[in-house]
Amino acid sequence: MARFRSRTAGAVVALAALPLVVAPPAAAAPTPDYTITVDPARTGPAIGDEMYGVFFEDINYAADGGLYAELIRNRSFEFQAADNRSYTGLTGWTATGTATTVDDAERLNERNRTYLRLTGPGSITNAGFNSGVAVKEGELYDFSVWARSDSAAALTISLATAGGAALATPLKINIKDNTWSRYAGTLRATSTSDAGRLSMSANGAGAHRLDMVSLFPRATYKGHGLRKDLAEKVAALRPGFVRFPGGCLVNTGSHYAYDAASGFPRARSYQWKDTVGPVETRATNANFWGYNQSYGLGYYEYFQFSEDIGAAPLPVVPALVTGCGQNRATDDPALLQRHIQDTLDLIEFANGPVSSTWGKLRQQMGHPKPFGLTMVAVGNEENLPDEYFANFGKFRDAIKAKYPAITVISNSGPDDMGVTFDNLWAKNKAAGTEMVDEHYYNSPNWFLQNNDRYDSYDRSGPKVFLGEYASQDAKFFNSLAEAAYMTGLERNADVVKMASYAPLFANIDNVQWRPDLIWLDNDESWGSTSYQVQKLFMNNVGDRVVPSTVTGGRVVQPKPITGRVGLSTWRTAARYDDLKVTTPDGTVLLEDTFDDGNADGWTPLENRGAWAVADGAYAQTDVTAENTMVAAATGITATEYDITVKATKTAGDEGFLIPFGIKDSGSWYWWNLGGWNNTQGAIEKATGSSAAKEQLLTRPDTVNTGQTYDLRIEVRGTKVTLIRDGEVWGSFDDNQVTEPFAQVVTRDTKAGEIIVKVVNASPEPALTKVDLGRLKVASTGRITVLTGDPGEQNTRSAEPILPVTSTVKGLGSTFSREFPGSSVTFLRLKIR
Repeated sequence: MARFRSRTAGAVVALAALPLVVAPPAAAAPTPDYTITVDPARTGPAIGDEMYGVFFEDINYAADGGLYAELIRNRSFEFQAADNRSYTGLTGWTATGTATTVDDAERLNERNRTYLRLTGPGSITNAGFNSGVAVKEGELYDFSVWARSDSAAALTISLATAGGAALATPLKINIKDNTWSRYAGTLRATSTSDAGRLSMSANGAGAHRLDMVSLFPRATYKGHGLRKDLAEKVAALRPGFVRFPGGCLVNTGSHYAYDAASGFPRARSYQWKDTVGPVETRATNANFWGYNQSYGLGYYEYFQFSEDIGAAPLPVVPALVTGCGQNRATDDPALLQRHIQDTLDLIEFANGPVSSTWGKLRQQMGHPKPFGLTMVAVGNEENLPDEYFANFGKFRDAIKAKYPAITVISNSGPDDMGVTFDNLWAKNKAAGTEMVDEHYYNSPNWFLQNNDRYDSYDRSGPKVFLGEYASQDAKFFNSLAEAAYMTGLERNADVVKMASYAPLFANIDNVQWRPDLIWLDNDESWGSTSYQVQKLFMNNVGDRVVPSTVTGGRVVQPKPITGRVGLSTWRTAARYDDLKVTTPDGTVLLEDTFDDGNADGWTPLENRGAWAVADGAYAQTDVTAENTMVAAATGITATEYDITVKATKTAGDEGFLIPFGIKDSGSWYWWNLGGWNNTQGAIEKATGSSAAKEQLLTRPDTVNTGQTYDLRIEVRGTKVTLIRDGEVWGSFDDNQVTEPFAQVVTRDTKAGEIIVKVVNASPEPALTKVDLGRLKVASTGRITVLTGDPGEQNTRSAEPILPVTSTVKGLGSTFSREFPGSSVTFLRLKIR
């Protein structure tokens, strides 16, 4: 019989005399969904200060009425029908009395040609941007005007609501003579309103000439003329660079288009020399996005803003080869050489000594110190790779000859893959280009499926600048997909040197493109859910990747392509006939020859276009309508089938769209022939909405008007072969898995911390084991989480997706953490 001696009493006790107690088995630790294993012994790639930046383009009225703080629209009366058919010289203004806009020899200067002539007593009133001029009680607003009068005249300047309620004490200005002079004063707002009106009243009997009417809030960002709340939101991102001024407005319209009346160039590409010097001497330009830009926000202001927020400036100059759905290259060597010289002059403007021509102008504008420009991008999304790269080489050679330290950035066209992309990448590699600018806008699933995109890039080849990217919608799920993708950008920081979401701004009342990072009206602004993701990453970059791997997972496997078959057009009229769907053994699943004169088996998905059966074919005749999709009522459930149809373009800009695998109006594939103004073909896949499309295949393509094409789509599970007139046009296999979980670990040497970044785009929480190896960390850390309904958006009235930061305990070299469904989590751990 076993015995033991009590430590307290020293008595000998028989164990048999004690009741037998059996301890319950220890509960098994739950099996983690994922395991993150960190290897601190290996050295990951360094992450530069310029890893993340911002891209500003004057799209969505981002400059005038946006970042540029001017409160007066059409302040110099330069709006013309030549720019936009809805424009006149008085766009934005209302007048009493005799008021006309004039372009004659009495103009202010050659670039600011049109002015207002107010004859006799009268007034003009400007309603500003959006709903009106926004003013805040107690704030100061600086007014100025260039004026002349052939008789003594006094101007009364007032701010009031549309109903006449005063918003400031009126300002009096006396025009002294009949030569152009600048007159200025200050208004102090006595009330707050976002619907103000600025009025100028003249009391003299003669002709009063007015130009460059301006009202600026005194409180701008660092006193440099930019709207404070918007600039502060950009600064809060802590961007490493600012790419400007575009975008499509840089490389389209590279050839001058002259106003027939004056011979003065109006619609033209963004050229930096138009945008510097005294603001009253700068041109007003009709831009690519269909509205005018005043150039009050010009190259000097871009450089100054970059400096103010501690970011490197990255200007983009025209390559004289169009992109953005257009195909044109200059054949004028003198024009090309002038643009090359303009680029050299730009570098001198940014970096040259004050003794140089352009350095002296920079000094005269108030900045004798060089801006420290280190990089220039040539061109944007060019569709003609041979012509573009020939021009790029000439730009690069000239820049390197004079400024060898400047990084000259090329690009890979408008897509993330395809013939043009491959062609330009091959040219850039062969030429030893330092950096290549990639652009793509894709569905959230694409971003979740392509986290490893840069894993296989050549480490010794050109570096990547991801100049434009976004998931094609504004919901939190899109932001989650972008966040997951950004972990792959950081993991490949030795290849991807810079990245910027696009576009940056959108004016809520004037939207040409979405999604966008920051939204605004005339007095408010708010960040999208993607803004919150970008801010979280950009404020927690780190300086080096710590190698890590993840195991486990809930991948979503691809499914065979099934669903309805459709027909569509895009700004094109077309006829379709003899549509048939058959299985490989010849079984007919769907057939319509349209010989019976009706289309009873077809329904519109988008309610656009003018569809009717005519002459034994189904025709769409509206050449302005976009995405006119109609779908057959019969759904295809077979996983192997062939679609055949005869298609004839009768008029319009593009070619054919043959949808298949249609689930609903937001989920489908289509074969796009003659797209992008009849220059390119593609297979596009919509997931969730018609706006969220990704390209699975692209190639140059043209469709001839009046020619009938025999089109065939062979579907075999996830594999598709496309045949036009008996020849294989292309093929693809949509077999990628979707991985909703992504992670990366970086080190912040200065803070002495590692940052564990985890994205869980699944709606289900993810129990995760984190193994830091031999890395010792404090038991308490800081955690920041973005989480919420994946369908939510941040709006003017509510911002449901905002970061929450708290303290977390129980950390160590190994720990477990449940990451919420639909979340982005950053853990900052102090290294011991």
